[in-house]
Parts: sequence; structure tokens; C-alpha cells
Amino acid sequence: MNQAFRLAGDQFRQQVPELSQSQQVVSIYRRGLRALQSWCVDRQIFCDEADKLRMEFESNRTASPALVTRLIKEAEVKLVEFQHPDPYCIPGMPGGSLFMRNPPLPMSVCFPDGDLPEDAPKREINPDWSTAVEGGGKSGSGQVVVDFTRKNMT
Repeated sequence: MNQAFRLAGDQFRQQVPELSQSQQVVSIYRRGLRALQSWCVDRQIFCDEADKLRMEFESNRTASPALVTRLIKEAEVKLVEFQHPDPYCIPGMPGGSLFMRNPPLPMSVCFPDGDLPEDAPKREINPDWSTAVEGGGKSGSGQVVVDFTRKNMT
């Protein structure tokens, strides 16, 4: 790519918004709970560990902004350190054990003679779990790719 192409792309690339310290703390707390959910299988153990995590955050509630900045950096490092190799995924979502286990049948299979009832849905689900557009094409930007390593749709 040449320099002109990169500059043109940079104009349309969305910038990451700057978060306030309180928003960063909330984000770290939520990510900590998600990481904890991946490690704790028993709900009682999860609740006990979540209480400990909450107390850790509560003890630093009145800290100075400089100390909060240092604690945020330490928490980011700690989150990377305690990241689970196979994080928990909701079973029905991409990457989950139930994803597309029982997909809906196409209308052509349910009603082979083509005589659809009046209350039949007009849209069908594509195999990639995106909603099909009437007329056969896919909706939105096109193909949906499922990243099974991160367990999300991109």
C-alpha cells in the first residue's frame, strides 16, 4: 500500500474513544468478573470470589487519581495474566456447544408443495445464522464469519 492509500483509509477508520477513569474501572471490573466466570464452575465459589474482587475495588474507591492510574495499569496486567485459555461461552452463541444444533428447517422442506400458511415467517435463517433477505440474498454487509478461537461473530 502506498502512503496516499493509507492516509485515505485513516480518515475513515474509527478512533477508539477515550474512557474516563471511572469507565476504565468499570470495564476492568466487568472483564474481571467474566474471567472469574471462566475459572469458577461452582456458583458458590464464583460468588465468594466475586465478593473478594468487589472488596478489592471498594477498598480503593477514595484513591487519588495518580494512584487510580497506577492501579488500572496493574489490573490490566493482572487480567492478561489470569485470562482463561478456553473462556466460557453461552452455549447458544457462536463457539458454544449448542450453536446451530437444531437450526430451523427451510420452508421448502416443511411445505414441499409450496402452499405456505398465511402466518408463516417470510424470512429464513442462513446457515451462518444471519437473517436472509426476501429474494434469497443475505442481509447487511454479506457473509458472517464465526471466529471459533475468540468465540464471536466478526
